[in-house]
Amino acid sequence: MIPRTEVLIIGAGPTGLTLALWLTRQNVKVRIIDSKEAKPSTSRALVIHARTLELYHQLGLADDVVANGHKIEATNLWTEGAHRAHIPIGNVGKGLTPYPFIHIYPQDYHERLLEDRLNAMGVTVQRNWELVNFNEDDEYIMAELKHTTEQLSSTKAEKTEFCQATYIVGCDGAHSAVRRVCNIAFEGETYPQLFYVTDIEGSGPTMNGEAHVSLNGSEFMLSLAYDQDRKARLAGAVDEAHITKDVSELTLDDILPTTIKNMELQIDKVNWFTTYRVHHRLAASFRRGRAFLAGDAAHIHSPVGGQGMNTGIGDAINLAWKIATVVHGKADASLLDSYDPERRAFASILVNTTDRAFTNLVAKGYVSNFIRNWVLPTIMPILTRFDRVQHRLFRGVSQIMLNYRDSALSAGTAGYVQGGDRIPWAPVGDVDNFDSLKEITWQVHVYGDSKREMEDWCRDKHVPLRVFAWDGKYQAVGFGRDAAYLLRPDTYVAVAEPSGLPERFEQYLEEKGIRLV
Repeated sequence: MIPRTEVLIIGAGPTGLTLALWLTRQNVKVRIIDSKEAKPSTSRALVIHARTLELYHQLGLADDVVANGHKIEATNLWTEGAHRAHIPIGNVGKGLTPYPFIHIYPQDYHERLLEDRLNAMGVTVQRNWELVNFNEDDEYIMAELKHTTEQLSSTKAEKTEFCQATYIVGCDGAHSAVRRVCNIAFEGETYPQLFYVTDIEGSGPTMNGEAHVSLNGSEFMLSLAYDQDRKARLAGAVDEAHITKDVSELTLDDILPTTIKNMELQIDKVNWFTTYRVHHRLAASFRRGRAFLAGDAAHIHSPVGGQGMNTGIGDAINLAWKIATVVHGKADASLLDSYDPERRAFASILVNTTDRAFTNLVAKGYVSNFIRNWVLPTIMPILTRFDRVQHRLFRGVSQIMLNYRDSALSAGTAGYVQGGDRIPWAPVGDVDNFDSLKEITWQVHVYGDSKREMEDWCRDKHVPLRVFAWDGKYQAVGFGRDAAYLLRPDTYVAVAEPSGLPERFEQYLEEKGIRLV
């Protein structure tokens, strides 16, 4: 008998594991495979942003991530070998989110946490399996999978198996097999610089638990601390014209001798080191029929800002509730049409902005050097003293400003909050409006007094109604008094209704083909 599952996930990185977790929590049967035996400890992704932590709160993951990671208290700017600026960041996003900081949590730790949680829910990643091909009909896809095992004789044994699934999701990286089978274009370019990443243990004034950015012409280095005084990740790019060795023979000493010396960095141990190429590419579509792309399979870009992994996790959570709703017969399949426009729009902006940021960072010429060496070190410490500037920068980097206002699934405005917005965080005393977001469910928030009609509607629809006694804090973050907000399972606002009455909610659900009961 051919194995059958509801969702076949290809790739067990953070995107695939998050998708599997969110689907499993919503009682969707998944099978998740990965072509590798185990994930290496040489992963590149390091930063987990506030919006990801907010979403991780849904499954009780955020506390573990925060407890076992490292908070960056300040960043330092170095240009042409000299220390130019020290910029405190600490709780730079205070008042905007429960997680107002820049948080370091290595991807290998991250993946172990996600996989352990998935195992506890009864799902195991099947390793050494890869997708060969798949075909689709009106009801399901039929995937051909290959399993490879090592033999005692050092040879490899291979077997093929077919798997039937309602949907298939490619979370399998830049060389995605799902994207290949779908014949979806992956357009973009490769940066001319050679990128590197390494984990080190060492000492010196820069091993102080903070971030350090060194800019030197068309080259840069970023140092991010893992802990307070010993471990750090170094990453950056160098001009390959300055390298005399074959790339495969390079070591850390070949890459950054001058920068390391100028920063007085004493490297005692190199845990691992690698060089790689970076692309900026965007899939022409994130969906083809019953197949979807998420994470690096759909978009890759410059590592500036640490956005890649966080964006992939956002893809997974956006897709998970929609697939679960359709699989359980609570919505028409047309609900899945919203995944591509919602996530691809954000990914397109991200690819373009990170490309511009990186290009400006390493641009050559007198003007670029002047900006790097004098303008940035002078202006940034001054600008970042102002809360408004800090908050604006944090909103962008942390992804809490991401919204779906232009989505077909978004409607209405109440106060300054629109359909498609992330629900603003507004703790008042002991009452935290984010506490209810632990559930993956549709729910209604009212800030002020709820209407009897809304209470009756929520009861009939079995929708949780959260009523928060009015406070000036709610007005300050943009809520309308006595307005009602219908929240999607991924905690974004579906409908903002100023009247506080349920008619617009009912109309919305009918139009979108969504059934709550």
